[in-house]
Amino acid sequence: MSWNPGTLLEMSGYYWKTCTLHTGVKLDIFTLLGTDALSGEKMAKKMGMEQRGLILLLNALTALGLLIKDKETYANTPEAAAFLSKDSHQYVGYMILHHHHLAPSWVSMDKALVQGGPRQKISISDEEWRESFLMGMFNMGMAVAPGLAKKLDLTGCNHLLDLGGGPGTFAIHFCLENPDLVASVCDLPTTRPFAQKTIERFKMADRISFIPEDYTREDFCLDPKFDTAWLSHILHGEGPDMAEKIIARTVAALKPGGKIFIHEFILDNTMDGPLFPALFSLNMFLGTKQGQSYSERQLIDMLTNQGVKNIVRLDFTGPTQSGILTGCLE
Repeated sequence: MSWNPGTLLEMSGYYWKTCTLHTGVKLDIFTLLGTDALSGEKMAKKMGMEQRGLILLLNALTALGLLIKDKETYANTPEAAAFLSKDSHQYVGYMILHHHHLAPSWVSMDKALVQGGPRQKISISDEEWRESFLMGMFNMGMAVAPGLAKKLDLTGCNHLLDLGGGPGTFAIHFCLENPDLVASVCDLPTTRPFAQKTIERFKMADRISFIPEDYTREDFCLDPKFDTAWLSHILHGEGPDMAEKIIARTVAALKPGGKIFIHEFILDNTMDGPLFPALFSLNMFLGTKQGQSYSERQLIDMLTNQGVKNIVRLDFTGPTQSGILTGCLE
């Protein structure tokens, strides 16, 4: 991008678009519309709110290309119906709500930088935050897992450990693609209801179990019974020391010859790109005590230190510039 006053001001005011999208999702406008075309007046009555501001919002969502306006009625575009209505299996609204919950920390980034760490957490209910985060992870996983499962080589693997697997999206699709594979999702006990609901939805309860554990706890230990381990977007939540301890504990749970896969927002070794991993590293600074994005070199060093051999980066780039490193034990 060529920076000039126009492009700088466009970037500066971009949050207007973001907040308009967030509000549409938070008010569940796209689900309410469904396949109907409704007037602003009728929608205001259904939602129990004053119509003037709602109509201004509906017009702005139309200007964004998310709604279609015909005289005084509004309807979903095909894209909005597919991705922003809860009636669609492609719904990504949970991740959008998670982004909404993160917004206040970004607005006060200057204060966090001055004080050297994250500010006090914004006051939303733990249940609301947990639902948007875990189901947002499901949204993101569903954008990647089905296609990745067809490409990832799990030949000879019988038991997969999905460490920090949340709702179990990757474990589900890896098992769907590999009929002889069983999996264990290991995550916090509070995650269990979301994982079980997702696993049952895909009719995989007979092949995927849930291990309620905190893998950052010092005495965390699993029996070495796994052929392969999948760590997707969990290392960035921790500082370098804990990230390597998690890798060490994962390696200890693998059988000889076992494979490990690390799926992360991987920075260049210069730490200043690609853009999304660099921005995500800031997000971790704002929301965690020591979390950050890691470079390919840093991750390879952590794996090597724990005895992992033949480390390679797969030919894969996720929708948000994520990558995958893999290696094996001798």
